[in-house]
Amino acid sequence: MAFIGAVINIRGVVQGVGFRYWCLRHAQNLGVNGTVGNRRDGSVQVIVEGERALVEEMIRELKIGPTYAHVTDLDIEWYEQPRAFKYFNVVLLDKND
Repeated sequence: MAFIGAVINIRGVVQGVGFRYWCLRHAQNLGVNGTVGNRRDGSVQVIVEGERALVEEMIRELKIGPTYAHVTDLDIEWYEQPRAFKYFNVVLLDKND
C-alpha cells in the first residue's frame, strides 16, 4: 500500500450546500481517513489520508462536490507522514480566531 496524505482547501460555493456530510459519506465509502470542516473565509478544508489511489479518487470527487456546490479552486498540500487518523469525521475549524 502506497500511503499518501493531503490537506485540501476548497473554494467556491461550498458552505451551506451539504458539502461536509457529502464528503464524509464519500470518504467512508472509499475507506480513507481524515477530517472535513468549514473555514471562516467560506472555504472548506479536507485532510485525507490513505492509499494513494483512494486519496486521488477522493480528490477527483472533491473537484465536483455535491449537487448544489460550485467548486472554483482546490489547493492541495501533500504529505507522507501519517497523522494517525483512525476514521473520517466532521470537525470544527477556526474555533480560536
